[in-house]
Amino acid sequence: MFRKLLVANRGEIACRVIRTAKRLGVKTVAVYSEPDGDSLHVRTADEAYCIGPAASDESYLNMQAILDVAKRTGAQAIHPGYGFLSENSTFAKRCTDEGIVFVGPPPTAIQQMGLKDLSKKIMDEAGVPIIKGYHGQEQSVSFLREQAQQIGYPVMLKAVMGGGGKGMRIARSDDDFEWQLQQAKDEAMSAFNDDRMIMEQYVERTRHVEVQVFADTHGNTVYLFERDCSVQRRHQKIIEESPAPDLTDEDRRQIGEAAVRAAKAVGYVGAGTVEFLMDADKKFYFMEMNTRLQVEHPVTEMVTRTDLVEWQLKVAAGEPLALQQSDIRLHGHAFEARVYAEKTGDGPDGPTFMPSSGNLFYISPPETSSDVRVDTGVVQGDDVLTFYDPMIAKLVVWAPDRLAALEKLRQSLRRYHIVGPSTNIGFLDRLAGNEEFAAGRVHTDFIPEQGRKLCSSSTQLHSEAIAQASLFLLLMQDRTNPLSQDSFSPFQSNSAARLNMDRSRHVRLADGETLVNVRAEVAGGEGYQLHIERVAKPAAKPAKKPASPAAPLETDTCHVGGVLSKLPGEKHGWLLSARVDGKLCKLTGVIHDGTLHLFTENGEVQVPLYKPGFVGSTSLLQDSGNVLFPPLNGKVIKVLCQSGDKVEKDTVLVVIEAMKMKYEMRAPRNAVVDKVMTHEGNQVTGKTALVTFVEESEEVD
Repeated sequence: MFRKLLVANRGEIACRVIRTAKRLGVKTVAVYSEPDGDSLHVRTADEAYCIGPAASDESYLNMQAILDVAKRTGAQAIHPGYGFLSENSTFAKRCTDEGIVFVGPPPTAIQQMGLKDLSKKIMDEAGVPIIKGYHGQEQSVSFLREQAQQIGYPVMLKAVMGGGGKGMRIARSDDDFEWQLQQAKDEAMSAFNDDRMIMEQYVERTRHVEVQVFADTHGNTVYLFERDCSVQRRHQKIIEESPAPDLTDEDRRQIGEAAVRAAKAVGYVGAGTVEFLMDADKKFYFMEMNTRLQVEHPVTEMVTRTDLVEWQLKVAAGEPLALQQSDIRLHGHAFEARVYAEKTGDGPDGPTFMPSSGNLFYISPPETSSDVRVDTGVVQGDDVLTFYDPMIAKLVVWAPDRLAALEKLRQSLRRYHIVGPSTNIGFLDRLAGNEEFAAGRVHTDFIPEQGRKLCSSSTQLHSEAIAQASLFLLLMQDRTNPLSQDSFSPFQSNSAARLNMDRSRHVRLADGETLVNVRAEVAGGEGYQLHIERVAKPAAKPAKKPASPAAPLETDTCHVGGVLSKLPGEKHGWLLSARVDGKLCKLTGVIHDGTLHLFTENGEVQVPLYKPGFVGSTSLLQDSGNVLFPPLNGKVIKVLCQSGDKVEKDTVLVVIEAMKMKYEMRAPRNAVVDKVMTHEGNQVTGKTALVTFVEESEEVD
């Protein structure tokens, strides 16, 4: 075994590799970009070295800098993790040329499987089924359009060097072919510095089933069963499971043996994943081979009771595989849910997804055990950076059967508390609770097909949540929290003396377009009687005197009581043991950025605290459709309009790149472009105005 290992990656996969290496007694070396200087993988490794600025091509993709650190520290091997240089045959060869072991397959295997056109040819010759498509070298738009017409729409455009959902678009007709092709090529060039494309027939409602394979240098190749990764958004997996539902032992054997043939066809060594599309009749077709460890490898580890990183290191050190095919058994069922810093919205046709970023103000993961695992590369106080993938963690659960594992996944998601950037935890919980998903009827169009069923059902705060939030704030005030001295406090009291005189307090909350006024009266030393009324939220205006009271839209009363205590070792989180009209509950509360986050047994509830002037001019402009704001932080890479242009609703006006993905900013309505407020290369935030509009009948100067 190696004495010292360099991990050429960041985040959770770097921490994951370091964890196993340390267990095996191997010293570890981390590399990091400038903004990652205090990250978890840096603090976990035995040594750490900065290799450049934030941009990936100047740090984590900088081969020479990484090799220099390896030679300086005496690292005998480099583990590339996934992403970045993990499937770069040039880097693998340079490691070998420098006398450093690359923990992965030979450069030739990476090259052959990394080129999707060449890999399809090799698989066809090896007797592995492939799907109809074009995998040639000619790349002109007119030629590719002709090939798409011959294949038959819809077609999937895929980057030759692609992976992770990047450089992929679906063209459904001649009308949108050129636009989708250009979008895929732009994204591929940004992510892989190569914009060559292949095309395949796009099969609706297919399943994405992949097989974990492993090979050593002694001629042994095995498969460790399959994973179903069908449920995806933007062609990126978000929930994976093993074994795949509704497959027989014979189905598993056939697809597993096909994966082994694929690995042997390229002289594979190490961990790899052969990905297949499977139709309704369980016929499968080779899609691609990922010549690295997959993000979702923990579900395989759970059901086969193995450590695949340990296998990687031992095979790279020349040892034979620990198990033969006949020794590998399936045990129970496992799910992995990818927790992203991501804002999931409720669109007219279903959920929408936008990456989020910022400081992780509060993190409380579920309790881990042999059956519940959290793989992460961040801790409370870290930042989710816009330069890299927005994944925060992987939540992995195991149980003896699928339904028990699914229930454990839902329980664990509801115990995963994060405040700071928006996350997809609530969406994952709804997805895991979907009846079709629970029945195992999954496919790659699952999220678009389920649509509105996966959106948040609640558009207004429930009265119980208002009561819980009010009690939390009242008890916080009792503890003389500094919040009560804040000029923007939700507490509407003038002085402690007045509180003692009238024995009542007032709390204000914001809920959509309404303001919630709560008057709390002390109820005989046994809690509070709450009088709750909703009124229309006042418009923002610089008036010096308060507006006359608005008539209540809705009223309610309830009795609350309870105890608020600090969570042990936690400076932000509070535990509320409450009674609401006699019903007992325990929940965690965190106040951050004008919002009270309540984590209940049924998931998170966000309760905005009312501030005077809550509605500002920016939001008014945005709501009226007069200004186009980006929904995320990123860089402008294309501006497709100019002052005076008449645009129709949904016309693409600006394209933004964030976290290596492209996002199209579209016109919110039919209008005329007044001013373009940005330019290509400009870094923007959610508060940056991109384009302003006037009505079609108005003149533009």
